[in-house]
Amino acid sequence: MKENQMTTSEREVMKVVWANNSTTSKYISTILEEKMSWKAATTKTLIGRLVKKNHLKATEEGRKFKYSALITEQESLQESSQALLQQVCTKKRGNVLYQMIEETTLSLEDIEQLEQLLSEKKRIAPETVSCQCTPGQCECKQEGEIHCGH
Repeated sequence: MKENQMTTSEREVMKVVWANNSTTSKYISTILEEKMSWKAATTKTLIGRLVKKNHLKATEEGRKFKYSALITEQESLQESSQALLQQVCTKKRGNVLYQMIEETTLSLEDIEQLEQLLSEKKRIAPETVSCQCTPGQCECKQEGEIHCGH
């Protein structure tokens, strides 16, 4: 995991901030104590990490701090999805996307947008996608006779 990448627990904190634009650690703690059974100290530790990673901004208001997001939810999701796909052989990425779509409930609008995107992608798609893995890190055949992993 990249040093700046958000953990699952940190994402729980960010979801509260994204939903409320600017909020206090007390409010975040209240929400996450109910949802995750976390103690306030756990939430404050996660808030501190997010400030250090430049995902949250702390603004002092009197004797309290208000926290606001420095990264949007969309930017965070895009970063996470790119990180996931970079971990997968380029030849297997289509299968990963297929599995994600298969396991997700989608609205009619979502499906129409995906159909439109796939239609556009189909026009410029190569016949096959070549493996970009380092030899020995996947089962794909690379450069003719070399078989990864052997």
